Amino acid sequence: MAATKPNRIAIENVIQPGKTYTVDAGKFAAMRDAVLASLPDSPPGMTVPELKAAVLPRLPDSLFPGGDKAGWWLKAVQLDQEAKRVIARAEGSPVRLYRL
Repeated sequence: MAATKPNRIAIENVIQPGKTYTVDAGKFAAMRDAVLASLPDSPPGMTVPELKAAVLPRLPDSLFPGGDKAGWWLKAVQLDQEAKRVIARAEGSPVRLYRL
């Protein structure tokens, strides 16, 4: 696992097994908490646009002023939490996510 700097954590990517990325710990934690609080715990789950709409009101404005960069952080959390098997994709299209 990659060494981290203060206030940074290593995250995974389900699409690139074994590779980690270092990101801001506070922003990641805030988005992860909002995602997990918003997702249902069974399929069919929520589409990514539905999830984004659900998480935006849960994000602290101090970290995401006006929802700035929320889409990027949502994707980072999605891929990390899929890699860790905390969330999953339902079968079919569009992508629908739910908690495991």
